[in-house]
Amino acid sequence: MSKTGFFCDERCFWHAGGSYALTAPVGGFVQPLAAGGLPENPETKRRLKNLLEVTGLLRELDHRSAPPAPEDDLRRVHDLDYLQEFKRISDAGGGELGERTPFGAGGFEIAALSAGLATAALRSVLTGGHQNAYALTRPPGHHCLPAKPMGFCLLANLAIAVEAALAAGETERVAVIDWDVHHGNGTEAIFRERGEVLTISLHQENNYPWTTGAATERGAGAGDGANLNIPLPPGGGHDLYLDAMDRIVSPAVRRFRPDVILIACGYDASGVDPLSRMLASAETFRQMTRRVLDLADKLCGGRLMMAHEGGYSEAHVPFCGHAVLQEMAGSTIDAGDAFGARIAAQQPTTALAAAHRRLLDELVDGLKLG
Repeated sequence: MSKTGFFCDERCFWHAGGSYALTAPVGGFVQPLAAGGLPENPETKRRLKNLLEVTGLLRELDHRSAPPAPEDDLRRVHDLDYLQEFKRISDAGGGELGERTPFGAGGFEIAALSAGLATAALRSVLTGGHQNAYALTRPPGHHCLPAKPMGFCLLANLAIAVEAALAAGETERVAVIDWDVHHGNGTEAIFRERGEVLTISLHQENNYPWTTGAATERGAGAGDGANLNIPLPPGGGHDLYLDAMDRIVSPAVRRFRPDVILIACGYDASGVDPLSRMLASAETFRQMTRRVLDLADKLCGGRLMMAHEGGYSEAHVPFCGHAVLQEMAGSTIDAGDAFGARIAAQQPTTALAAAHRRLLDELVDGLKLG
């Protein structure tokens, strides 16, 4: 059996959004787009799976589906009233419950399936089914709050998976690293007062949500110190991400000593993503993956699980995701990066990179990680 599980289900690609042009509702002077609406559409993730098939890497993964997360798992994270209203509107043909989170008929069941993929991937890693695993989850989850969907996220996939594993006694200490370009506010809020779950978010400062993600937010109560926010300046590129991983993320995870490491794996820090102003390439994601694989090997027997979050460049996400899965599987099958040269040419100048390092120095000093 492959050491890497790949949890994916075609039905997740059938999640349907509403009438938007990028993130603005259609109406008034906002015209419908010729192709699609929200940037969270099935093509970014379906094209990743397509690329895995074409290169042959999919044959080196253990490709499987999973059942939807059951109600007991959902209720450990989400309010019953919210789940019932979500189900009611879904059964009635779809609608919206929060910020930019439309869904069609059957949206509740698809979201529960997405959470089920994440849960099965994590539990497979924890019980020895796979050394590491990747869940191609859609809709994504890291913005969703217990009683409110946000930012394309309808259920908190990773949090649901973590709570199920904790309840089953399969883990006691979990580290969640979120490198989606947007702040992982939902995951932070759910575990803010929990000392057994370390949450770390690397994100573009003041992107989305605009009121969360400050470095001063460190958790509360039993979770005081178990939350780290790493807001990065727009234009931060490959080196800044790797420096942040080396100087903040890795020391924090080593200090915490988790049983398993989870990654909220968004690709929207891509240099050609429509919803960010960062300059990451497929090589950036490859190098970050190498770092977390090394951490997992040294700290928790190689146990690493990733859940797909954002990433809205249909052309670039497949290359970024392929690089990540190639590293996880230890494969020689390489798809390269069709946009790598362009992104490399746009990296910060020497002067701007030095300014970024000074900002990171200040952040390290403030977090007292040394």
